[in-house]
Amino acid sequence: MVTSDQRRRQLAKEKFERQQKRRAEARRKARQRWAIAGAAGAVVVATLVGLVVGGVFDSKDTKDAAAEPSPSASAPTPKQSPSPAMAIDDKAKYSFDLKTSAGDVRFEMDASKTPQTVNSFKALADKGFFDKTKCHRLVTGGIKVLQCGDPEGTGRGGPGYNIPDENLDSLGKPNEQGQVVYPAGTVAMANTGQPGTGGSQFFLVYEDSPLAPTYTPFGRIDAAGLKVVQEIAKAGTADGAPDGAPKTPVTIEKGTVTKN
Repeated sequence: MVTSDQRRRQLAKEKFERQQKRRAEARRKARQRWAIAGAAGAVVVATLVGLVVGGVFDSKDTKDAAAEPSPSASAPTPKQSPSPAMAIDDKAKYSFDLKTSAGDVRFEMDASKTPQTVNSFKALADKGFFDKTKCHRLVTGGIKVLQCGDPEGTGRGGPGYNIPDENLDSLGKPNEQGQVVYPAGTVAMANTGQPGTGGSQFFLVYEDSPLAPTYTPFGRIDAAGLKVVQEIAKAGTADGAPDGAPKTPVTIEKGTVTKN
């Protein structure tokens, strides 16, 4: 027969076991919540890294965040103007002559491959859009490019409209990392990392550079012009970082597009 003392001890034991079980369950749920929070944090970090590499954020603000920077331009404004009406010979070749403070750079554009891009650049150049603008960004690590075409000189400016991507398959099949080589001498459009977000910013490749095939290649620099860009790159950036304003100031004094 169970005595009252034994019964009390039994009840106390069962109560203690229930308490321990509830505490263990509370600890398990707490660990689960932390695990979920940690995973969510990892997703946020991964998303931010993707945005940085894709070029959504301006390079000045995230210069140290991206291991391999990409040519970037600001996101389009909510209201966009229409791109210029076609006014070029889409079977011809054109030359873009940049008279800069660091030397003259000339590159050829093939309208049969990139008609929208060439048409836009000619329309902008004809109205003096590029005159007195700075080449605001030099990248010497990961990729090797000089970026120009921003009327604000900040990496955020543009013409107020976007043009479609073109000629993206011309550099061959991407490797396992999803990249192709943009050869030295290539001129290509900068963008936000999203399709169809090119404007007026472009980059001059002064050494072979691995990039995702998402930047419209539309020009080829001549030998003399490539040497000018390489000399600019040799001086490095103003603060010695692998991504920043060039130490040698580069201002486009005059940009002219002519039909060959």
